[in-house]
Amino acid sequence: MTATATSFPDRETVAVRLSGFAETDKSFLMLLMENPLQDDSLIDGLHRYLDLAAGASFLNSLKLERLGEWLGNNAPDRLQIRLMEAAKSSQHPAFAAFHIGLKRSGGLERAYPSV
Repeated sequence: MTATATSFPDRETVAVRLSGFAETDKSFLMLLMENPLQDDSLIDGLHRYLDLAAGASFLNSLKLERLGEWLGNNAPDRLQIRLMEAAKSSQHPAFAAFHIGLKRSGGLERAYPSV
């Protein structure tokens, strides 16, 4: 049997956890953010989730704002710029709602305070 190198969790798993956003999902995401080796999986999953939200027939902007605020408050400093880049990667209202929540959290300002 040959083993193939796959990243765990994959972007689909992260996107499902972001869409569920229950307490167990939050715990999973917190564990994921503790390990710098999982940063790419988290960001890829976030992009997948935002793309799915952008393509949905109903835009739940309040849920996207809350997700942005939660990630901004809980993500380590090393992820703050990457989260902001993900939020600004499209002009779709789904990305804008996520960006609003992320800005409201103040995570980027805490990670990189102005002098």
